[in-house]
Amino acid sequence: MAAVLVLLSTGLSLSLSRADLAAVVVAEPRLLCAKADRCNARKFYNLNKVGPTTQPPPPSSRHAAPRRVPRCAPKMLVASRHGAHPRRRRAGGNGVADELALPLAGGLALLLAFVTAAAVLSGGDRREEGDRRRPDLPGGAAGPRVAIFSAPLPPPDGSPARQELAVRSWLALPGNVSVVLLAAHPSAHALAGRLGGRVTVDAAIDISFTGTPFFHSIVARAQAADSDICVLVDAEIILLPETITLLKHFSRSDLDWLVFSASRNISAFPYHLVDNGTQWADEHGKQVSFKKENQSDKWAGHGSDRGLIVAWNNPSTRMVAGVMPSFLNGRGVHNWWLIHEVLSSETRLVFDASNLVLGLYPENFSEKRGTSTSRNVSNPDGSWEYDVNRHLAAVYGSYCYELPRRNSPMAYKVVKQFEDYMFSKNEGPNLSNSVINKEQNVHPEGGSLCEKEISYSSAVNLPHSLEMLLELVADKNRSVVLAVAGASYRDMLMSWVCRLRRLRVTNFVVCALDQETYEFSVLQGMPVSRDTLSPNNVSFDDCHFGTQCFQQVTKVKSRIVLKILRLGYNVLLSDVDVHWFHNPVSFLHSLGPGTFAAQSDEFNQTGPINMPRRLNSGFYYARSDDATITAMEMIVKHATNSGLSEQPSFYDILCGKDGANRIGDDRCLEPSTNLTVVFLSRDMFPNGAYGGLWEKKHGVSSACRELGCVIIHNNWVNGRRKKLHRQMASGLWDYDPGSRLCLQNWSNASRFSVQTDDPVSYDS
Repeated sequence: MAAVLVLLSTGLSLSLSRADLAAVVVAEPRLLCAKADRCNARKFYNLNKVGPTTQPPPPSSRHAAPRRVPRCAPKMLVASRHGAHPRRRRAGGNGVADELALPLAGGLALLLAFVTAAAVLSGGDRREEGDRRRPDLPGGAAGPRVAIFSAPLPPPDGSPARQELAVRSWLALPGNVSVVLLAAHPSAHALAGRLGGRVTVDAAIDISFTGTPFFHSIVARAQAADSDICVLVDAEIILLPETITLLKHFSRSDLDWLVFSASRNISAFPYHLVDNGTQWADEHGKQVSFKKENQSDKWAGHGSDRGLIVAWNNPSTRMVAGVMPSFLNGRGVHNWWLIHEVLSSETRLVFDASNLVLGLYPENFSEKRGTSTSRNVSNPDGSWEYDVNRHLAAVYGSYCYELPRRNSPMAYKVVKQFEDYMFSKNEGPNLSNSVINKEQNVHPEGGSLCEKEISYSSAVNLPHSLEMLLELVADKNRSVVLAVAGASYRDMLMSWVCRLRRLRVTNFVVCALDQETYEFSVLQGMPVSRDTLSPNNVSFDDCHFGTQCFQQVTKVKSRIVLKILRLGYNVLLSDVDVHWFHNPVSFLHSLGPGTFAAQSDEFNQTGPINMPRRLNSGFYYARSDDATITAMEMIVKHATNSGLSEQPSFYDILCGKDGANRIGDDRCLEPSTNLTVVFLSRDMFPNGAYGGLWEKKHGVSSACRELGCVIIHNNWVNGRRKKLHRQMASGLWDYDPGSRLCLQNWSNASRFSVQTDDPVSYDS
């Protein structure tokens, strides 16, 4: 026991073998499991794999449960939120012996904690499945496949010169390293083009309307990577060779781990790459190894969230137990939140390598706090994006809630003495306090992030008015796409937005009918405006065609469209149950001024498509001209005085009662304004009853492809649930509600299931 105490007080040299570790586990299973009665002594654990050797029961949830650390493993691995029932003393037992056994067991368990963590760093004789020699890599070295992910900002927010230097430093790392730039702007493609095949660009991530990528989408993309280790790093951080040296040590373990390190701030970086980008040299051309130059006391560390380097192994293994909120990347808190949540989820060993110099940044990150995206001209300082992240950190997960000290998980510090890596217990305060205190340094206003957010209202708001949003998103023709939605169609709204994002349609705005939908839309990065005049009694499940709720909601749409037309913008009104195959805006705008284009709701295969009451007000394009504005004013007035929805008002005003103003089979002419109404081709713009497209055996998507559909409306179906079921089952769905992520080509589309519902019934 004395030897144990010496090891614990001085730190542990990483020389114990995995066989030594296994011997400790097998020799004293009773003592290791005695304290708090956390596991059955008859179960043995293979520390090369997380979890007991017996097969665990299948998870009850529809998501795969994360691999959890064994309950009779060391303290750093258990971190139970629920604790355990106190051990009952057996009748007739030796009380003194029992009392002495508990401290002994605790000491042995703590020793095992250090040995387990040491095993991660020291490795063993395990052969890496990913090891392979590649002559095209620096030194042709073998090692784990390391994928570095970063989201570079376009100019002027990002510096192309610093980004290129940083990415070149990543490519110079010895070993099997590849780089994925998560961006859609031209400067990212230009950078990849200059640096060769090991740098790729992937634009398939979620991005807010300001152009800021979502952190949870970046992590999900990294998790889908075919690599052994993933690294997240800011696009302007220079990585030093020590990074790969450390990751190679970690890669020898089968345990799941996460390691993080704070980059160092430097006022200047007088080094450049030579020998085809594989060797650093100083300003005099002398080669530099950084073995002496990267002493931890030479460059000051910075606790900025943006300055963190985060790496983990086994990407396919789930990182956290809960849902990762929609943090805006580079806007603070999210990296610290992830580290904290991985610890509290008990899914991985967590190591703090900030004592090592792994990365350098040639400017203080705190000076970058006020940067904005170039599109956000109406809010230059971008501070609201930081507010959103702080709000999310406070209300999601355990970031702002202190766990009981006896159950609190621990991060272990990694240090280097001579050429050996060592680790020691983090003797700082509870992780929550430690993380939050570090992040406070980035926010000069001071105070506790968590205390502030918990005391605030739960509401989050954009600093943009509707007028500001229209100015930001409108295309070159001053056209915008408008969606109006409430809480009952929140998931369908998000699927619609995801589809537009995939089509690279950015000129859309959302009008939220209630506060819940408004806040959801803000957190999901939508340009959203709250309509304060909307009805407050919108039913969740009973607001479909024909209901009084439907009548109230549709009248909001025409009123909002009229407001936008008066502000000088053309409007494509699209219900969120309209699936887009292609962007129709250019085609609709090409119909010319004095034209109002709308979808036909006619269900008959043949005959006129402009018959009475067959104008669908859920998809139409209105120009901001005098004729259209006057006609819309008449429609809004007519609908206000009507006991029906707004849809009959559109037809009666534009085409006349009983179709008195019809021209041919597909047009009308409003006589007082001379406005031409075009009923759109149903082959290109089919409604939900046309041709039985939704019921085609070979699939609606294939049928629409053959027909040349631009969009298809999911109407003529009764009820929200049936509407959702039909669209999800058809495959025309682009959103995973469980992860709050848009489905990408790398996504696991089976993560959410379609619930079986009653047979579909139809109405108009």
